[in-house]
Amino acid sequence: MAERIKLHPETPHVKRLFEAADMIKQGAVILFPTDSQYAIGCNYKNKKGIERIRQIRQLGKNDHLTILCDSLSGIARFAHISDHNFKLIKRLIPGPYTFILPATKEVPKLLVHPKKKTVGIRVPDYPIAEGLVREVGDPLLAITAKKPEMDEDALAGFEREPFLREFDKLVDVTIDNQQELPSRGTSILDMTDDNTRLLREGLGMEALEEVFRMQREPLEK
Repeated sequence: MAERIKLHPETPHVKRLFEAADMIKQGAVILFPTDSQYAIGCNYKNKKGIERIRQIRQLGKNDHLTILCDSLSGIARFAHISDHNFKLIKRLIPGPYTFILPATKEVPKLLVHPKKKTVGIRVPDYPIAEGLVREVGDPLLAITAKKPEMDEDALAGFEREPFLREFDKLVDVTIDNQQELPSRGTSILDMTDDNTRLLREGLGMEALEEVFRMQREPLEK
């Protein structure tokens, strides 16, 4: 059974945050809340953890996993960013956006799309997720928490406690923010070149469209 850690969504208890971060450093796979949906994650260097997460989600080699960073400099470490995309990303982070970008050599091969050589990057705007990245001292690997049989309708039908129990035997630690489950995921942007494309509409669409209006260019959908 996963160890349950309850944290306040806005002011998480520092000592309990340290405890969760220590378990991640020791190899734990964790279920935790973000500024969108719950995610399953581990240290981005944790090969066994990454394989466990792929098994939980039944992912293929062509499915993107996401690196959670704490800043724009963190993104630049793992992804090649053009000047054009740098300006866009700077206006959008932190926030509920996943950026698909060309990967640098810093990205472990397990996290790089084998054909496209890309990686998913996130800078969450949520104290618990931010705190975990900060206290672990490394980015986290993360992906939306759901089982293969859970589509968006199924996820929307869950209340918090039954949802968290679904993962009790699959992860080592569960962070419970004691809030209702958010119903939408991140907006996903393909930034492999300067023609930014929207791959999935999710949270933050109003702010996203405003940024593109400021740049005076259309957002391709």
